[in-house]
Amino acid sequence: MESQKKRILIVGGYGMVGSNIARLIRQADKRIELILAGRNPQNGISLAKELNHSETAYINLAEGFDLSEFKKIDLIISAVDDHSNILRETAILNGIACIAVSELADQISPTAFLSLHKTIVAPVVYAGHWQAGLLTLMVKQQANKFSQIETIELAGLYDPKDSVGPLVANEVSGFVGEALIRKGGNWLSVQAKENPRTIDLHNHSSAIGYPLSTLDIPSIAAFTSAKNIRFDFIIGESIGTSNGLEASHDLYITIDGTLLSGEKRKLSTIVSGPKGNSHLTAVGVYLITEKILGLNGQSEQKTGGLYLPETIISTHHISNRLKEFGIEIIEETLESL
Repeated sequence: MESQKKRILIVGGYGMVGSNIARLIRQADKRIELILAGRNPQNGISLAKELNHSETAYINLAEGFDLSEFKKIDLIISAVDDHSNILRETAILNGIACIAVSELADQISPTAFLSLHKTIVAPVVYAGHWQAGLLTLMVKQQANKFSQIETIELAGLYDPKDSVGPLVANEVSGFVGEALIRKGGNWLSVQAKENPRTIDLHNHSSAIGYPLSTLDIPSIAAFTSAKNIRFDFIIGESIGTSNGLEASHDLYITIDGTLLSGEKRKLSTIVSGPKGNSHLTAVGVYLITEKILGLNGQSEQKTGGLYLPETIISTHHISNRLKEFGIEIIEETLESL
C-alpha cells in the first residue's frame, strides 16, 4: 500500500480524543497526511508540527461541511458530536471511508436508511460503542468460551479525576433518559434513573450504575443470542486512582452461561485503560483505521458498506492487541448462581 498518498481528516483532531487518535496513527505510519480540523484550528498548530505531514483546518459543523475545500480525502474520522450526520452522509455520497464515534442506538437509523438507498463504495463504521468498540470486541472474544449465554452485564466506570475533552464530557453529562436493554429476550426502552443496577468493583466495593443505549447492546445480542443484556454507566474510583496512579477508565464485563466444557460459569473481565477514557477511545478508533487503510501489516478493507468495529476487526487475539497499548486485562471465573 502506498500509504504516503493516504490523507485522513480528523474532525476534532486536536481535542483530547482526536489528538490521541492522531498520535496513534502517526506512530503506525510516518507518511500519512493528517488534517486536524475544528472550530479553533490555531489550537492544533503545535500538534500538527509535532506529528509532521500534518495541517490544521477550520470546520464548524453548525455551518455545514464543504468537501470541495479539501484535496482528496481517504478517511474521515469524526471525533466530535455530529447529530446531523453531516460527516457520515458526505462520506457515503462521495465514496470516502468514515469512522464516527458519537452515536447512540437510537441515532443510527438515518445513515442506515441512506445506505439502503445509496451504494456505499467505501467502509463506513458505526463506532458509537463504548470506547469505540473495545468493550464489544472483548465480549466477542470471551463469548467464544461459551456454548450458551444467558446474561451479559456491562459497565463503564468514569473516574472524575480522569481528564476528558468536550466530546467525552458531553457524553458523561448526557447519560440520563431512556435506555435500550434486553430482558428475558425482549427489547425494552426504560427510564435510566428508574432502573439502577449495583455493580461490584475491583476493590470489592460497589457502585450504582444506570443503563445507557450504546451500540454494544444490539450488536452483542446479534452474535450471542443472550436473553439479558445491559450496559451501565457508573462513576467511581478507578483502578489507576486506587493504586495511586493516574485515573484509568475501566470496563466491566460479566458473562453468565454454559462453557464449552459444559460447566455453568460466570466469567468476569475488567479492561482497564491506564491513560484514561480519551486514550481508550482513541485505541478503538485506531484499530478500525488500521484495518481500513491496511496499516501495521493488516490487509486493507476495500469492500464498501456499513460496518461495526466488531465486524471489521478480528477478535481472535484482541486482548493481546490491547495489551500492546498498555491496557490491562483482568479475568476471573466464578460459579454461576
